[in-house]
Amino acid sequence: MSQKPDPQNDAYQGATSVNACMKGQVVKLDRGYPLIKDETGHTYRCEHATALVKGEQVRAVIGDNVLVSLPDSHEKAILEEILPRENELVRKDPTERAVAQVLAANFDQIFVVQPISDLNMKRLERELVLAHETGARVIVLLTKADLAESVDEIESIRHEVQKLIGEDTLLIMSADHLPSIEEVRKEFPEGTISILLGKSGVGKSSLINLLSGEEVQQTAEVRETDGRGRHTTVSREMIKLPEGGYVIDMPGVRGLGLWDADDGIEQAFSDIEEYAATCKFRDCGHGSEPGCAVRAAVERGDLAPARLASYHSLKQESKDIKTRREEAERIRIRTGHPRRRT
Repeated sequence: MSQKPDPQNDAYQGATSVNACMKGQVVKLDRGYPLIKDETGHTYRCEHATALVKGEQVRAVIGDNVLVSLPDSHEKAILEEILPRENELVRKDPTERAVAQVLAANFDQIFVVQPISDLNMKRLERELVLAHETGARVIVLLTKADLAESVDEIESIRHEVQKLIGEDTLLIMSADHLPSIEEVRKEFPEGTISILLGKSGVGKSSLINLLSGEEVQQTAEVRETDGRGRHTTVSREMIKLPEGGYVIDMPGVRGLGLWDADDGIEQAFSDIEEYAATCKFRDCGHGSEPGCAVRAAVERGDLAPARLASYHSLKQESKDIKTRREEAERIRIRTGHPRRRT
């Protein structure tokens, strides 16, 4: 029989009961075991109960509210139940044909982070779709403004991005410009949980260190040639900032396959949806149909052809994944295999 860990170990800090379930939140994911913080601030390293993963094969993610038990004869606490989620950040699992992968849960806002010196508008559109699909507030943060060639370039990019994101908040920050850092800092008020979403090297870890006033996240050396860094964040952790808000630095996410993205597309492409509302036909595909207000906007120069092409591409991707999901569900029912959702 295994021995219960020392109470000073982070697996059982502050344990006072061995049988009762307590409520907590997943504040870190690494080494395959969630770290749970309970309502008194004590932390417990946990493993999932067999019954929890046997049927639906669900695993806790960063931000999940959970129920935990502390059995005497077990090395770790047991994560007994994942409580209903207020929201989720979900993508298609890049290793599976039609499986969802939940990256985080129960957050208030998402910062979509890109370096202004290496802005990828196509990726930004996709990131905005995933972010809006969660229902959380979306903020676009452009970092590394000090690497821009000129003030005029920064203003040109600001105009281009603001036009793309509509009413979403846009912030531009430079690590050597204190006012821009303070402007960002204000967006992490007490009691909120925020996610930083972006690929490796965009400056998310550096941003957390700046906001924290100390080096809480390891950062990689930035190459002088292009201002890009290497991926450094390997775990998902909820970090408390001096202002009282919490921030989650997601490991650099390369694959951003859509999952259930219709609402996200509608929000991220609100300009196209606004034109579409006046199309002659309600089911207009914005192709060659007569009376298409979207195509008319392109012909007038009010809507960029590339913007419409992105819209069509993401719509088709969303439609394709729905078809594959339905197909996979039919196979699952026919074979009796459990549904997978990670």
